[in-house]
Amino acid sequence: MLSLSLSLTNFLMLSLPLYQQAESLPFPILYFLSSFPISDPSLKTTDERSMMMKMPWRRQSRSFHLQLQGAIGTIQSPFLFLFTNYCDSSTSTLEDARFLTNNFKSASFTHLDDAIASFNHVIHKHPLPSRAQFSRFLSALVKMKQYNTVFSMSKTIELLGISHDVYSLSILINCFCHLHLVDFGFSVFGKMLKFGLEPTTVTFTTLINGLCMESKIDKAVEFFDDMVARGYQPNVRTFNVIVNGLCKFGKTNVAIGLLKGMADRGCEPNVVTYNSIIDALCKDVLVGQKNQALALMNEMVEQNILPDVYTFNVLIDALCKDGMVSEAQNTFNVMIQRGVEPDVVTYNSLIDGLCISDQFKEALALLKEMVGRNISPNVFTFSILIDTLCKKGLVSNAQNIIKIMIQRGVEPSVVTYNSLMDGYCLCRQIDKARKVFDLMVTNEIADIFSYNILINGYCKCKMIDDAKQIFDEMSHKGLVPNAITYHTLIKAMFQAGRPQTAKELFKDMCSHGQQPNIVTFSIMIDGLCRQGNLDEALTLLKAMEKSQLKPNFVIYSSLINGMCKVGKINDAKELFSSLFEIGLQPDVYVYNAIMKGLCQQGLMDEAYNVFKDMEKVGCLPNNSCYNIIIQGFLKHGDLPKASELINEMVDKGFSADAATTELVVHLSRNNDLILRLLKVRNEGSAN
Repeated sequence: MLSLSLSLTNFLMLSLPLYQQAESLPFPILYFLSSFPISDPSLKTTDERSMMMKMPWRRQSRSFHLQLQGAIGTIQSPFLFLFTNYCDSSTSTLEDARFLTNNFKSASFTHLDDAIASFNHVIHKHPLPSRAQFSRFLSALVKMKQYNTVFSMSKTIELLGISHDVYSLSILINCFCHLHLVDFGFSVFGKMLKFGLEPTTVTFTTLINGLCMESKIDKAVEFFDDMVARGYQPNVRTFNVIVNGLCKFGKTNVAIGLLKGMADRGCEPNVVTYNSIIDALCKDVLVGQKNQALALMNEMVEQNILPDVYTFNVLIDALCKDGMVSEAQNTFNVMIQRGVEPDVVTYNSLIDGLCISDQFKEALALLKEMVGRNISPNVFTFSILIDTLCKKGLVSNAQNIIKIMIQRGVEPSVVTYNSLMDGYCLCRQIDKARKVFDLMVTNEIADIFSYNILINGYCKCKMIDDAKQIFDEMSHKGLVPNAITYHTLIKAMFQAGRPQTAKELFKDMCSHGQQPNIVTFSIMIDGLCRQGNLDEALTLLKAMEKSQLKPNFVIYSSLINGMCKVGKINDAKELFSSLFEIGLQPDVYVYNAIMKGLCQQGLMDEAYNVFKDMEKVGCLPNNSCYNIIIQGFLKHGDLPKASELINEMVDKGFSADAATTELVVHLSRNNDLILRLLKVRNEGSAN
């Protein structure tokens, strides 16, 4: 449970000293801050004076403020001077003057230049606009995200003799929070208290939001509780800010508790409150969270809070990502029934879910419905379809989609081109993939995924030198290879019989700050074992264990295979037995490895015992297991046992692989019993 007992005075003391940050701030902010009082003799009460004197920034930043005032003290107002010159040249006619006055009053401008012109005009009028009018004007600038301009104009307004009120100071606090300078926001808050102004719920909410934006969620909760303790009533916006902050930092259960207690605090939640929690639950990997999200949506409806398009989009996307496409479609139908209009995000999630679940025809039908609702497909829609077509090997169809995409004025993204390039690689059309890649490089949109796709494509086509050349080009383009890049190349080098290059790449990976993971060690150990370098593989295993990584069954299988390859069958048996001793249950691949080694050494009784033990421990033999044991008996002349196992294999729906069939054909020249049996059994299973 988060502590909610921090007092306002102590909270203000948490702010970092301003002088530590001041030198890096834009000049408008510095100039605005220079107006802050340095001493506090005018505070109305002893408590207020005591509170302000405890603020560390006031003591430690005194010299900074004096230096700053000394540096700019000879200038009456650089901003007022700027505005004056601009004004003189821009208000030449009565019509212009009326336009600028109306523009200021309505705060309906869309361009910063218009706002500055209006401001320049009104600050020379008599009488001047009221503080409320200036605040409304500054609020419009905040919506345009012109925070530094707000600071400049606010300073000019002060110099015109117009005092601050709670609303104007709250605007400044909001600007600081949006600039991720919440500590300066608290300084303005201190100025508010110094002036004897009463903060509003909006003021507190703004500061809480600023703390959340800077990932200071614990402090945000403490300040929220201090606000309540001081008798301020949080509104739904306050609750929404704190709930959203809690959800973003993994404290969803705390957020749910706050939601449940809102009504008791005299504030009813709204759709935004629920959406934050539903979104967090849907992104949570824990089992059952999606069901809790659906339950929350039902609760919303019971509370007469109507889910909006965002609510449904979050749920539909989460269900599709979990492979629950039919449930997502049901949720979509509920959405339509409730009169909530789907948007392009809704359709993208469903189309993606259908494509992933191999329901491409249904995805195309949904696309047709989407267009029928006058919802235009965007770059994500097209990229989903292109990626699916490429994975199906239908690259020509994907090209046609790209043409349609461009005709509709939708610019393909790097993701679109990556999908197309990957499609060419999958179809072994590496030259076409290279043309797409070169086009991306020319247009400076190729990313790390583009390079990885082409490197993998070259490796699959056994064009190792070309893959290495693309790898070398990455550094010249300022791109840092990632783990996938190294894994692809290292594996390809081992497969191409170039273990030395593979080891050099591994060293290069480590020296460039890429931490080897379990996949890296699996590839390296398997490659070394296949090359007969068992000692190096075991050395690498020790290094892996020192890095706190535990070997997986892929690594154990590789080591057992490696030991058997160099004739160390006893070491392989010992390693296999040790797995049970440390509480691990070998998987089918580990069993295959030890059976293969035993068969190669002619230890057929032991191999058969291992084979029979599999089912006893709940590891069912697969097609490979049967083929390994059958080949062992065939090679060592035990035809009756091989025939028995062939019967069993076919009964379980498995079939002989090429190696087994070749052995049977070879042996049938002298004894056609097995061949006839295999034919009869295969014909029987086919019928």
